[in-house]
Amino acid sequence: MNWSRKSLEELEAFYWETIAPAMDRDGMDPTRDVPTYAWLTERGWSGIAYALREKHDLTPREFFVEVVGLGDGDDESYDWGVDDDRTVEAFESYLDMLESRRGLADSTLPTRRTHLARFARIYRDRYGSADLLSRLDDRDAEPDEINRCLAVLDEFDAELATDGTKLKYLQTVRSFYEYLVDFRRARYNPVENAAKQFRWEQGQPDNRTMTADQVSDVYAVADDLEDRLLVLGLAGWGLRPNELASLRASQLALSGDDPHIAFDERKNGPGTVALLYGVDAVAARIDALAADDDWNGALFPSSRAASGHIARETVNRRFKRLADEAGVTVDGEVPTAKLCRRFWYTAYQEAVDEMLAQLEGVAADQGSKSAGVVMSNYLSEERRRSFRRQAMRETLAAVFESAGESATVETQMPQ
Repeated sequence: MNWSRKSLEELEAFYWETIAPAMDRDGMDPTRDVPTYAWLTERGWSGIAYALREKHDLTPREFFVEVVGLGDGDDESYDWGVDDDRTVEAFESYLDMLESRRGLADSTLPTRRTHLARFARIYRDRYGSADLLSRLDDRDAEPDEINRCLAVLDEFDAELATDGTKLKYLQTVRSFYEYLVDFRRARYNPVENAAKQFRWEQGQPDNRTMTADQVSDVYAVADDLEDRLLVLGLAGWGLRPNELASLRASQLALSGDDPHIAFDERKNGPGTVALLYGVDAVAARIDALAADDDWNGALFPSSRAASGHIARETVNRRFKRLADEAGVTVDGEVPTAKLCRRFWYTAYQEAVDEMLAQLEGVAADQGSKSAGVVMSNYLSEERRRSFRRQAMRETLAAVFESAGESATVETQMPQ
């Protein structure tokens, strides 16, 4: 099944037509219970998680709760994640209008809510407040507010996977501001002409990613430890450019059987990221930086930045330089850093699929219907995680060792 080509509406239809009946057969309530990733994987539907994250910018739980409508369904308890009451009230008033006067489908309102919440949170993170309203009454503030909103949309441009998804987010935000203008709660719409500033085109989902050979070629031209670590962080650990740019030594646990990166908060993902490859490289980087008594702990320090580390844009620029030096193109264009994250997800899914294929023989011997049943019923969660990580570890070793990187630590399988 080509998950990545399915729209949210098609994924929701698949839920009610295929997943819900299977849940009912397993004794779950398909109108309330949120299926787990392990349960979905056992039935061959793990690809939905990748499609939701990379094509629609949703976690599986967000999709099942906010789009499909599972769980308690108490919209009034929705956590907007911002503390500006006027902005939240305006959001809820706008959504109430959509529901009562335009009769939008139930699945549409949670999606719009997600779009607005993300816009407000990024606005808050950039400017210290999620107050989207107070500046809309002042025409003199209009040019500055337009620029502020465009900067938030720049974040969408960097983080969202496809042009289609970016346009949907913009459509929601623009419609919200139009509502404020129509009801005399604002004198102007700061994103009215925002689409002209971006090269977003509606069309087929953007499924571009890098191949293992292309990642290896880019890694091969990295001639110093800092550049090698940059490629490892993006393609070997699946980090976002901003996460890699701000990475600090204090976040890294390199000893023991479970080397990992810890995050206080991480969007659409766990609080830790396993270091399945590159432990030696990052340890060497820390040793080299620690020789400087003035080192601030950042793995990519910058003396010119107030943050003390390089910016996301610097990560993107350096990666494109390396890709250009390697002569790597994707669909005729030099790849951007975000294609490394797509590579990581694709490689992980393929590694897990290969692992399941190797268990098919065990399933046949046990009289089980599938390798997924063997994974679920005969292996502990710790052992399943060990198998998954080993499969991905071998995949990454093949990519980076072909470029000359040694992986003595990484080839050890956790017990």
